[in-house]
Amino acid sequence: MKTLADKCALITGGLTGQGHAIARALVAEGASVAVGSFVGPGARLGDAAAYPEEAEISRVKLSLEAPGVHVFAGHLDVRDEDSIRTFISAAETSCGPIDILVNAAGTTAEQPVCGHPDNLWQKILDTNLTGAFRMIRALLPGMMARKWGRIINIGSTAATVGWKDNPAYCASKAGLLGLTRCVALEGAPHGVSCVMISPTWVETELMRRNVAQLVAREDSGRTVEDAMAEIAAQNPQERIIQPGEVASLAAYLCRDDARGITAENIQITGGALW
Repeated sequence: MKTLADKCALITGGLTGQGHAIARALVAEGASVAVGSFVGPGARLGDAAAYPEEAEISRVKLSLEAPGVHVFAGHLDVRDEDSIRTFISAAETSCGPIDILVNAAGTTAEQPVCGHPDNLWQKILDTNLTGAFRMIRALLPGMMARKWGRIINIGSTAATVGWKDNPAYCASKAGLLGLTRCVALEGAPHGVSCVMISPTWVETELMRRNVAQLVAREDSGRTVEDAMAEIAAQNPQERIIQPGEVASLAAYLCRDDARGITAENIQITGGALW
């Protein structure tokens, strides 16, 4: 049953990782989707994000296309207001008014508090927290006017549990949780829900890059594969969470029968704290 056949979803960070998995899950429910990520070389500033190249836009668009579904894909920099306006305009021309917003764009970096560069701190907060705020600010009024909307922020266990050498990431996700609760209260009288999904480690390219930074800082001789295996072994379920698990929950939260779920921080952890 196509429960979202008349809806259009915009997914930031939708060309890769969890965002891409969520886009696939929403298409399977019948939703049209607009997926955007920061595209192109030269984007990295000491962070761990997996920035796609230009060729990924058409490849991802093709992979998402399905009968009765409109798909738009393109460059989106959530740190830049002009980029956001341009992307939303093109997305709504292609897919229609945005009913669902998934803030999945994110980055991190292994850096201690002492000596953490200001520009790297700002980049992580601008992407993970302020970027989500900008997207919500742009799309919430339309959802409220139409009396229906779903906003899903992709958080992390880092929102509630600190982690050595990840101050900017932990701060950004804690802030995202506060933002989620405020938006939920503002949207509640207008049929708009806002929920944060907070997984532990998820097996994506971002995770691998983050683990690579961790291993490099340790200088212990461990390989990335060794570290990934240790992370899996430390989880009570002895595995790493998969993007599809996050995507399935996101798709459910967009249904009408999930309208009462709002202002929540739903964790997918396999029993782990972090």
